[in-house]
Amino acid sequence: MTYSEKKVFTKEELKKYNSSRGPAYIALDGRVYDVSQSFHWKGGIHQVMHRAGLDLTEALKQAPHGRDVLDRFPVMGELLDS
Repeated sequence: MTYSEKKVFTKEELKKYNSSRGPAYIALDGRVYDVSQSFHWKGGIHQVMHRAGLDLTEALKQAPHGRDVLDRFPVMGELLDS
C-alpha cells in the first residue's frame, strides 16, 4: 500500500477495527496501525487493558515500551483529530 492509498479514519470508523469483526487497528499520534498479526493483540486485546479500535496515544505514555514497537506493523492510514 502506498502513501496515497492510505485511509483517513475518524474515531468512529476506527472503532470498527477492534478484531471482533475483522482486523485489529490502533491509533498512535495520528497514525493508524494494523496490529492484527501480533500475538500480543490476540482477540483485539493487549495486556488485558488495551483494546483495538481506539486511539492509544495517551495510554502509551504509561507503557513500559516506546512507540518504536509499532514500527514493525503496517501503517493503514491516519486518524482525524476530531
